[in-house]
Amino acid sequence: MNKVTQLQKSRLFEGLLPEEFEMLADLTQHRIVPPGELIFEQGDIGDCLYLLVDGSVEVLQQGSKSEQHLIARLEAPSFFGEMSLVDKEFRSASIRATAESELLCLTNENLHSFARIYRNGFTLVVINIARVLSARLRETNQKLIENN
Repeated sequence: MNKVTQLQKSRLFEGLLPEEFEMLADLTQHRIVPPGELIFEQGDIGDCLYLLVDGSVEVLQQGSKSEQHLIARLEAPSFFGEMSLVDKEFRSASIRATAESELLCLTNENLHSFARIYRNGFTLVVINIARVLSARLRETNQKLIENN
């Protein structure tokens, strides 16, 4: 797998320079997850953002009566886990693979290594995270309006 090519497919890294993609490719860790495996659980300490290169996952949130609620389904080239990198809080949901899934993981430490060398590239990544979070919030707001 060519990590640079996979990173270039993601909205998360839109606008980056070729040398920035190269460094990020070097910093990411590759992982393959079988169907049904939890990638992380709600409440875990988050230190990694995941880029879904292939496969699909479901986002689950624990309800008040211990039941799991399906929040969303994500397919490549989506990303998830970004909130804990931004706010350094516990994971707000669980993520489970629904098919064999190929992931690239970018840790908080690796992202800061990138920021020390490519300040502008780091700023673009943060702006891209904000754009996606904003779109997700708008979608959630619309669903709330439709359900009332």
